[in-house]
Amino acid sequence: MTKHEPQPRICDYEGSNYRTEFWEGRGRDYEDRVERLVLRRMLPLSGRRLLEVGAGFGRLTGEYDMFAQVVLLDYSLSQLQYAQEQYGRSPRFVYVAADAYKLPFQPGVFDGVTMIRVIHHMAKVDEVLAQVRRVLVEKGTFILEHANKRNLKAMLRYALGKQDWSPYDLSPVEFVELNFDFHPSYIKHELKRAGFAIQQRTPVSFFRLQSLKDRVPTDLLVSLDAMLQPTQMLVSPSVFVKSIAAGTSPNHLDSTTLFACPECGGSLNRIDDTMVCERDGRRWAVRDGIYDFKASVDER
Repeated sequence: MTKHEPQPRICDYEGSNYRTEFWEGRGRDYEDRVERLVLRRMLPLSGRRLLEVGAGFGRLTGEYDMFAQVVLLDYSLSQLQYAQEQYGRSPRFVYVAADAYKLPFQPGVFDGVTMIRVIHHMAKVDEVLAQVRRVLVEKGTFILEHANKRNLKAMLRYALGKQDWSPYDLSPVEFVELNFDFHPSYIKHELKRAGFAIQQRTPVSFFRLQSLKDRVPTDLLVSLDAMLQPTQMLVSPSVFVKSIAAGTSPNHLDSTTLFACPECGGSLNRIDDTMVCERDGRRWAVRDGIYDFKASVDER
């Protein structure tokens, strides 16, 4: 992104009750369980360091036990504070409040990245995917979930004239502000353009209808979804994509050089509770164990 381009819009969950208002006790056990199923199948058997982009309150963080270190990144400091309460403060978990368009990390410092229920909030898909590719090692694993505009419900509504936008058009559709649905072919193209080689695409949440969830036992819905996932029929509301970082990239899996200035890319030195950029002098706060890169200390 050049200096003259506007800052992409950010979906900010700061101070929200996303955990209790959307997930816990809200009838989404089915969605949670089927997402965990496919995630477990796609994750590598082992790894050194994983970046969870859009970790939120840490709903899925417990699935990454095969990685020696997990970096939870979210734009919301309050969501990360709750995650920190659940997983504690230890070298194994690193909490980072930052903009996904400006990942505050050195190139090639992760061998795994996940982005689940996040990219549908991204207006500039190419920019965030480029950032993910930059911080991954060569042949690192990237697991992406995206909302699918070409789902059965959307196709039926379009056929009946109850929906203006076409589920077959490749362009993203913003159905609510900063909430996008994507055509699978669009995501495939953008991943390839960003330097990824797709290994697997899996449809998820075929039965995401409240009427079904109210009438059919969750265990049965999960079992049926698990049977449909290997079909690769990409007509579900959600699609998981497993990709490998193609081409060459630096392999800097070194805990001492994890961070970089999100503005200029310079190396950072920690002085007390402040990260200081060697190149431009910007300072970033460390607040109760959470690295805060949302705005520099000088800009607050």
